[in-house]
Amino acid sequence: MHTADAVETIQREMTVFARRARAAAGRMHPELSLVSYTLLGHLEEVGGCRATDLATHYALDKSTVSRQVAALERAGLIERRPDTTDQRVQVLHLTRAGRHILAQVTESRRAAFRERLADWPAEDLSRFAEYLVRYNAWRGPGREE
Repeated sequence: MHTADAVETIQREMTVFARRARAAAGRMHPELSLVSYTLLGHLEEVGGCRATDLATHYALDKSTVSRQVAALERAGLIERRPDTTDQRVQVLHLTRAGRHILAQVTESRRAAFRERLADWPAEDLSRFAEYLVRYNAWRGPGREE
């Protein structure tokens, strides 16, 4: 396969992957979109952060993050707390319900991946994992993550 053909195939298959991920997220927890799941996961990983930090990290518009944060707050999955170093700043944290739902959806996603990849040889799984890490680690122009 030529380089141009390979890049075209990768682009097409990544689009299919993203579409399936969005659809699967909706089936696993109807009220928790893929974006919401991702934001909850990040909040858990970093131990809380400001909404502006989320927008910067994911290169999203602040209004988009604001809408997502508002929906997660209404659902009782996150809460705002004053920053311990600057009381004027509000930091977003997972609530107990948020941690519970995140754990539930994460386990469902892992189970779905295990099922889908069950017949893959260990060598293929390792290679696929390494390629995904390498692809996602790239820091091109304009990428500040």
